[in-house]
Order: sequence, then C-alpha cells, then structure tokens
Amino acid sequence: MNDSVETLWRYYKETEFLLTQSLSSQLSFAIITAHNPRGEVLTPCQNGLLDRQLQHEIYRLGLPYRAMIGSSQDRKHMEKSWVVATDKASAIELGRLFNQNAIYYVEADKLQLVPCLLAKEEAFLGAFSLRVNRVQEFPDIV
Repeated sequence: MNDSVETLWRYYKETEFLLTQSLSSQLSFAIITAHNPRGEVLTPCQNGLLDRQLQHEIYRLGLPYRAMIGSSQDRKHMEKSWVVATDKASAIELGRLFNQNAIYYVEADKLQLVPCLLAKEEAFLGAFSLRVNRVQEFPDIV
C-alpha cells in the first residue's frame, strides 16, 4: 500500500462521531458516508449530491437510518454520514456502491473499521460510545 492509503487508514481509525441523539449500546448498525469517494476530496456541492443519493438509496432499501457526522479530532475534516440499521455484508455493499474505501460497523458498542475497496483487515477500534460527541445541532460542513 502506498503512503497516502496508509495515511487515510490511520485517519479513519481516529474518527470521532457527532450525533444529536443518543443510540442504544445494544444496537448493531453501520456508519456510511458518500463523501469523498475513494478518498478523493470533492467540493461541498459534489459531496452534497452524493449524500442525497445515498440517503435516497437507504430509504429505497427500507432501512432505518439517522444522520450523523464523522469528524477528525480537531474538527478540521467532517463528513456527513448515516447510521444505518443493517447487517455488515449489506453495509459493505452499500459502501462499495458509493465507492467508499471503508465503513464503520458497530455491534454492542464495539466499533469496527471495515474495508470496502481497500485490501486491509478489519480493525477493532474499541467502544463506539467513547468516540461519540453529542451536539445540539450539526455544524456546517465546508
């Protein structure tokens, strides 16, 4: 793997999550974004269009979902994402459909980084609840 892919993978491992509502620690769900496919940084307009397409696909599949934001620890990079109640295999396929390098999957509060397009091993990242920050409203993503 080249350095840029290794750097992306390291950033993915450090992600925190902004939510406006708490989630039960008993739930299993995926965290999926459509932003910046294959790690290529797009404009806010392009990412917004992809996000709406992903939301439409989740809705079409009849899956329960909720908005969230995946964020770097310093909040300099944020991506609109979706908590989606689905199994891991279906979540990976949805990530691949939107050209995502990886998704996150949470089972009983255990956070996993799961590759979709990258030839990497799943990474267990500890407790999801320790990476959640509750916010009153989502910040604007630019």
